[in-house]
Amino acid sequence: MPAPFSNIDSMSYTRNKGLFVILALLPLAIGSCHTAGRPLPPPVATYPEHWWQPVPAEGAPAWEILPQAAKPGEVILSKRNELGLLSNFAATPFTFHGQRYASLEGFWQMMKYPEDSRDPRATFPGVAWAYTREQVAQLTSFAAKHAGDLADKNMAQMGITWVSFEGRRMEYRPAQPGAHYQLIVAATREKVRQNPEVRRVLLATGNLILKPDHHQEPNAPAAWRYYEILTQIRTELQQPPRNAKTLAVP
Repeated sequence: MPAPFSNIDSMSYTRNKGLFVILALLPLAIGSCHTAGRPLPPPVATYPEHWWQPVPAEGAPAWEILPQAAKPGEVILSKRNELGLLSNFAATPFTFHGQRYASLEGFWQMMKYPEDSRDPRATFPGVAWAYTREQVAQLTSFAAKHAGDLADKNMAQMGITWVSFEGRRMEYRPAQPGAHYQLIVAATREKVRQNPEVRRVLLATGNLILKPDHHQEPNAPAAWRYYEILTQIRTELQQPPRNAKTLAVP
């Protein structure tokens, strides 16, 4: 039979037991302080179900990619719901370099038109322009696209492959992203910045993979891939402000 604890043994046991309890609780205390010193992870994102609401294929335009075509983790930027605000066609006016544009599509197609009477596109023999550059800048949706289609025919007749902005010529369909792409990115960023609802809808897509709602040609130039440009802008918006300070518990 083991001998009973002496007073000294009893005191030693009590101290050791207390130390053990402290050591056992220490990781929990450290973890609590660590969590308090940084923001908690965001909740799991939820998205409106109607973004994927199936649409009958019968009667749909041939150009359209329907919402139900999205794969897991993707969303189609359909013009059938609020995601259509992210389309270049949307009537989302913005000011860029001091000029107001009714839509990003109007801005895009406007660059195909002569800038002034001295522009070689304005003086080319046999070429007529259905709109002025200023008129196209105030168009939206399919009206702006139609104006661009007319300009494409003139460009083909003249044998030119460039568009212009503020007197600067740039290749319209370069093999690698260039000046035109950078201009479209900058204009898209201003559209999002100046239209709070566009910004809200873009951020509401969380981490979904954005996909176009219309069929595009294979290997389309980077400027055509508006959904990738929007993804880039969304990532920028999701970053905390550079001057933001994390509040830590002392």
